[in-house]
Amino acid sequence: MQIDKVYEPQRFEPHWAQWWIDSGMFRAPGKAGAGRVFSLVIPPPNVTGSLHIGHMLEHTEIDVTVRWRRMLGDNTLWLPGMDHAGIATQMVVERHLAEQGILRRDLGREEFVNRVWEWKAQYGDTIKRQMIRLGASCDWSRERFTFDPGLSNAVREVFVRLYEKGLIYRGEYMVNWCPRCQTAISDLEVAHTEVPGHLWHIRYPVDGLTDTFLVVATTRPETMLGDTAVAINAKDQRYAAHHGKTVQLPLMNRPIPIILDDLADPQFGSGAVKVTPAHDPNDFEAGRRHNLPKIQVIDEHGRMTAAAGPYAGADRFEARKRVLADLEGLGLLLKTEDYTLNVGRCDRCKTIVEPLISNQWFVRTKPLAEKAIEVVESGRVQIIPSNWAKTYYEWMYNIRDWCISRQLWWGHRIPAWHCQECHEILVAREKPASCSRCGATHLEQDPDVLDTWFSSALWPFSTLGWPEQTEDLATYYPTSLLITGFDILFFWVARMVMMGMEFMGDVPFRQVYIHGLVRDAERQKMSKTRGNTIDPLEVTEKYGTDAVRMALLQGAAPGTDIVLTEERMESSRAFANKIWNAARFVFLKMESSGVAPWLPDSLEQYQPQPCPDTLEVPVEDRWIFSRLNSAAEQANRSLEAYRYHEAAQVLWHFFWHEFCDWYLELKKLSFGDNTGLTHDWRNTLAAFETALRLLHPAIPFLTEELWQRLAAGRSDRPQSIALAAYPQYRSEMTDHTAEREIGIVQEIVTMARTLRAESKLDPRQQLEGALYSRDGALGIALKHADWIQKLTNIHLAFKEEPAPSAPAMRSTVTFDLVLQIPKSQEQAQAKRNAKDRDLLIKNIENCRRQLNDPTFVSRAPAQVVESIRKKLEEYEAQLRKLDPLV
Repeated sequence: MQIDKVYEPQRFEPHWAQWWIDSGMFRAPGKAGAGRVFSLVIPPPNVTGSLHIGHMLEHTEIDVTVRWRRMLGDNTLWLPGMDHAGIATQMVVERHLAEQGILRRDLGREEFVNRVWEWKAQYGDTIKRQMIRLGASCDWSRERFTFDPGLSNAVREVFVRLYEKGLIYRGEYMVNWCPRCQTAISDLEVAHTEVPGHLWHIRYPVDGLTDTFLVVATTRPETMLGDTAVAINAKDQRYAAHHGKTVQLPLMNRPIPIILDDLADPQFGSGAVKVTPAHDPNDFEAGRRHNLPKIQVIDEHGRMTAAAGPYAGADRFEARKRVLADLEGLGLLLKTEDYTLNVGRCDRCKTIVEPLISNQWFVRTKPLAEKAIEVVESGRVQIIPSNWAKTYYEWMYNIRDWCISRQLWWGHRIPAWHCQECHEILVAREKPASCSRCGATHLEQDPDVLDTWFSSALWPFSTLGWPEQTEDLATYYPTSLLITGFDILFFWVARMVMMGMEFMGDVPFRQVYIHGLVRDAERQKMSKTRGNTIDPLEVTEKYGTDAVRMALLQGAAPGTDIVLTEERMESSRAFANKIWNAARFVFLKMESSGVAPWLPDSLEQYQPQPCPDTLEVPVEDRWIFSRLNSAAEQANRSLEAYRYHEAAQVLWHFFWHEFCDWYLELKKLSFGDNTGLTHDWRNTLAAFETALRLLHPAIPFLTEELWQRLAAGRSDRPQSIALAAYPQYRSEMTDHTAEREIGIVQEIVTMARTLRAESKLDPRQQLEGALYSRDGALGIALKHADWIQKLTNIHLAFKEEPAPSAPAMRSTVTFDLVLQIPKSQEQAQAKRNAKDRDLLIKNIENCRRQLNDPTFVSRAPAQVVESIRKKLEEYEAQLRKLDPLV
């Protein structure tokens, strides 16, 4: 039972982190397991990643829930894993190779992919090691990787089935192209930001009409080189004479038609718009309607093509400058005006994306989205907080087909083969022996890979063995819960729902809890550019993992972001230290009394034991078990509703303010000379052990360290506190009589301490006083007079009569407390009161002078005037309290 004086979590946290894994205690029992099934898959972090504070928040919330469910006796699975992260991983490895002077294309595809696997083997499990160190109670025996053979098989199976149903197709469409990553990216992978820019108005000469121009406005003048029409609205009478005519495309000197299309809005600008089908999504659709040619003037590297004429080879932004200069020289640049642009950048590398036409593979999403909408509307999938359901619907009802092909080398290769003879495309699970159309054997696999999110969308069932009908799939699907961030609600959550309904015929999870962001003390989003990021490994080393977890949980209210500050982590470390010191007190008392480590035979059904001499259970023991019972009820209810902040507050209040501040203080009065210890220690230990179990999901390391000392040598106890039962509400443990008795003691002691502080009296100085009451509560106060007088350092007389008026007096509904202040103290108090009174009068006069000054009131900001009014009210209230006759 030896315990160090100082709480140093670094001395035991790594031990328990590794012991939990080595012991295999978090391994889910599968079909053989008893109890309700509770399963959850991790949002798979990128294999390139390391733990950031957002991960720690997410993993803390998941771990608290999983540990709680495991302690409830549920058949619990938290399945971990990693995502191969196509673009991210390829970029990291390319940079790694570039540092050695090696280019990807010099290696070739096969060798490059081998190098990525080598890199993964060396660096790819960083986040796993970090998760283990921070205590994530995953079943690591079931760890998955999106590029595992089994998951790769699931990806091919899904692709082929969707293709066979007509839900995957290949076609020429406008895509978001990243010139840096050299691949198409989905709409969700484009981050839009507003930036200041310009709108240039260009004059297009109308053929056949002398000195007549159509003025079009554009934010991208370099794309005009690929214009194949100018559109006007058929209802715009200003241009009735232009119907059927052509204009000369400036700089390129070729005629292009004037078309009638709703793309042109008569209320916007001149009412005429340029049409560039190869470089704008709306123009692409207009080009289809009017069968316009598509002239690509910007290539995949962001440089001008040969079709751009004299600008060929120039960077797109350099070409813009030259085009504008040439237009101005020809007198065709009418005007330039400031304009706010909504610029799309690659979410991965921040390069400005280029809309380009490309042959890509797409998922036809509307048929899949219909079921995904219905299951949320019907409540089969519950999104928490519920306001995120509205966001989910907005996206799903307006969903566009999903571009799933990426021009990368690292990723799941698209299972399609191109016949080099007849150009037939064959989609199959394995490479076909020959072309089904012409019989040729010269087949080449499609060079593209699938979007990372395609394989991630299958995660809840592919990780459990699908398409095989495994025991794990039958036992743990659908999963019970998903905890994730709002930023991947569409990327991942919606797509998992679509794929789960399509291939499993059931939802992938019953509930989705959306957590907030972790922000700094000024509520700013954390980012490297702001320099306000928090490294979870640094702060856990400084404060302890339990303290950082508790700090995160305290702010984790549903629907809000979490403010994490050094002060909050300091405070949480103090809470952990409080637990340590409470254990040290209890253990030292046990040791000094020769008591061995002890746990009751039935932890769940334990009843406070009576003293042998009185045959009564001490009232303080009855009270702490009643309060513990209430805390258990509140904690279970809060965890059930994912109100982690409330659970943290309940645990904090119970252990610090009830168990330590009151219960142990009352016990210290009994333990002072060891009198009564042999009667009471079992109840104290049982309460402490129950409190440890109550705390465990939030504070796993410290509670394991202390609980193991209590369970030492007991083979009939669970292997770990993580496998012990979580405390539950028991109606027979609620003791209103004990709560009233201790409540009266608390009321009197708190009143006395407050009065002593207000009167600025030394806490160490013993005082005389009287407690007045006409309530029956006075009898209870008399019963515990010894406690009250020791805790207040006041020798009290108890009087069942009205209290006389006195300078040092404080009242509650039940009691009046009067203190006799020594003459010396009374004189010092009078001086302090006079000084405080003079200062208050001076402040009141200053406030009134400002408020009575019409010039000041009219010129000062409204909030300043209101602040002065509030201060005046506060000063006047303080003065009345100090001198009621004022």
